[in-house]
Amino acid sequence: MIRAIVIRPEPGCAATVAAARATGLEAHGFPLFAVLPRDWSPPAATDVDALLIGSANALRLGGAALEELHGLPVYAVGAATAEAAREAGFTVAETGSGGLQNLLDKIAAGTRLLRLAGEQRVPLTPPAGVPMIERVVYASEALPMPSALVDLLRQNTVVLLHSGEAATHFAGGCDRLGIARRVIAIAALAPRIAKAAGTGWASIATAETATDAALLALTRQLCQSSSETRG
Repeated sequence: MIRAIVIRPEPGCAATVAAARATGLEAHGFPLFAVLPRDWSPPAATDVDALLIGSANALRLGGAALEELHGLPVYAVGAATAEAAREAGFTVAETGSGGLQNLLDKIAAGTRLLRLAGEQRVPLTPPAGVPMIERVVYASEALPMPSALVDLLRQNTVVLLHSGEAATHFAGGCDRLGIARRVIAIAALAPRIAKAAGTGWASIATAETATDAALLALTRQLCQSSSETRG
């Protein structure tokens, strides 16, 4: 069976590996990023109407400063982020499904937003009448590829990419270590992530929606097609 490789940071890595194995995939996790908190200060809660959050990491690593913002509703990029917001004591105003910009475009004019984000983040364009302040509350630090991962990548594998940063780091690591792209299939969460991975892979495809479930469905398809090709 073709192996699926997950490289996202923890705790997401373990969750995706478990979900993949539950569907019958042979999945292995190698987090290639460590997510660390950053010092930050929130604006006065009276200057903000709602929070825009694109990753559960902002809630897990936001620290004590988040307590000053309790009472503000959260616009969450997806279900996992929405659940993290509830666990942190926030009320979720809306849960997106098509990326952060799509969610932002639906927010009513007059809403003053505070975006809690990572150091590496997707640029956003707020709609007219929606002022947005940004605060960096966490950062992802790239880690080298362990030897066990390098060995697996020299065989036919499918690698799941959850972010543009991961795509760039992974592609660069393969090139530095002399790992042939042509034996690796890429399953990307979104088109911009597939683009960041570059070319030369055995195949590269994008999930139908930006959800882990859709990415795993795509991974199964790629594993199956790779097995048939190899056979």
